[in-house]
Amino acid sequence: MTDDVAPTGSTTGTGAPATSDRNSLTVGPDGPILLHDHHLIEQLAHFNRERVPERNVHAKGAGAFGVFETTQDVSVYTKAALFQPGVRTDMLARFSTVAGEQGSPDTWRDPRGFALKFYTSEGNYDLVGNNTPVFFIRDPMKFPHFIRSQKRRGGSGLRDNDMQWDFWSLNPESAHQVTWLMGDRGIPRTWRHMNGYGSHTYLWINAAGERFWVKYHFKSDQGVEHLTQAEADRLAGKDGDFHRRDLYEAIGRGEHPSWTLHVQVMAYEDAKTYRFNPFDLTKVWPHGDYPLIKVGTMTLNRNPENFFAQIEQAAFEPSAVVPGIGFSPDKMLLGRVFAYADTHRYRIGPNYQQLPVNQHRVAGATTYQFDGPMAYDHPGDAPKYAPNSHGAPYSDLTGPVEDRWDADGEMVRSSYTLHAEDDDFGQARTMVNEVFDDEARERFVQNVAGHILGGVTDETLPRVFDYWRNVDPEIGRRIEAAVVAGRGR
Repeated sequence: MTDDVAPTGSTTGTGAPATSDRNSLTVGPDGPILLHDHHLIEQLAHFNRERVPERNVHAKGAGAFGVFETTQDVSVYTKAALFQPGVRTDMLARFSTVAGEQGSPDTWRDPRGFALKFYTSEGNYDLVGNNTPVFFIRDPMKFPHFIRSQKRRGGSGLRDNDMQWDFWSLNPESAHQVTWLMGDRGIPRTWRHMNGYGSHTYLWINAAGERFWVKYHFKSDQGVEHLTQAEADRLAGKDGDFHRRDLYEAIGRGEHPSWTLHVQVMAYEDAKTYRFNPFDLTKVWPHGDYPLIKVGTMTLNRNPENFFAQIEQAAFEPSAVVPGIGFSPDKMLLGRVFAYADTHRYRIGPNYQQLPVNQHRVAGATTYQFDGPMAYDHPGDAPKYAPNSHGAPYSDLTGPVEDRWDADGEMVRSSYTLHAEDDDFGQARTMVNEVFDDEARERFVQNVAGHILGGVTDETLPRVFDYWRNVDPEIGRRIEAAVVAGRGR
């Protein structure tokens, strides 16, 4: 503000007139600042706290609001209100990288988060997935270890490719996801040009109480396009917010991106004898066995008005389900059911669900959450306990639950029960040999070799070569040859 601009008046946080937004209160023009200049202290103290801690995972991202319309009749599989024919549901989407921090480039080679919040008539439904249908691990015990291997070293504070390959090569179930990551789809051209997946297996329940296993596939109506490593590297230096900018500007131009939702549906009993474990997050269900069934269309048509309030404070959690949708024995899903809500309680606060972006749209709903930091939805003197004799509703279901599944056996620490074709490398091998063409295989070899040459140590390297030879002997040979040649330059 220059001296010739007339002040119009501001207020303190309490709404009282602020005395000055230009000058601190001092003892004379050259004297010390006084502690009781409350407006100054309030401004500085709030400034120091105006950012919540960034997400430990998926820190760098952006998103937009939109609508999901169910265009097909899938009521034979689920009674969920948002998936009934003709229903339109307001929603929010957030896209992100996994390992990068807030200031990291959008175009690093990394999976992309694909998180959706549906404001349904039955409560919020959150679908927290990625742009890949699989993941690196199948047990949540490994998740903190995996993420730390993708972050920065404690000493140097630098990212380290050797940590990544050390973890991946010691955890062979990662091979399928690493093949996705190092392939052409490892770096999407834009968020608009990538598919999204629920990744996990979920349970659908219809009005008759029949149960089905389901996987979600959001297919980009813009088509799937990707960046080469060279293009991504160039953009990382030129515009680190390339994907964020692209989405915001496209919606601003009226070019509203959309995705068509399809699901794969497996009969409940099929899971017990299917040729591999259908709850293993490192596996896909072949479309030949379970073809895609169209459900509806998601369209993003409104940019956030305030990024911090509507995107940074948005909280997505797999625990947010609605009637007609449940969990499965997918161990990673069950671990995330706790972990995501708990991270929001730490990062934003225990009343994060009261923030407008996270608030449900169910009129007259009763919750027995009570008080806590930053609570602003208070019940007055209504009873906050159940049961009660004052007419406040409460739930009291006893007996079997509709979103159940069968479980029996001793308490153990182990991987899933093996099915006939369970292994760690088979689906990665299929992708390399049957999905990639010759040109894609060559780009894949160069991507892997380039990443290995970025710092993998001599101690880790033999395991990495074995890892790829287990995927496919020829691919392993080509990757090793490319690395040897690169080291000899």
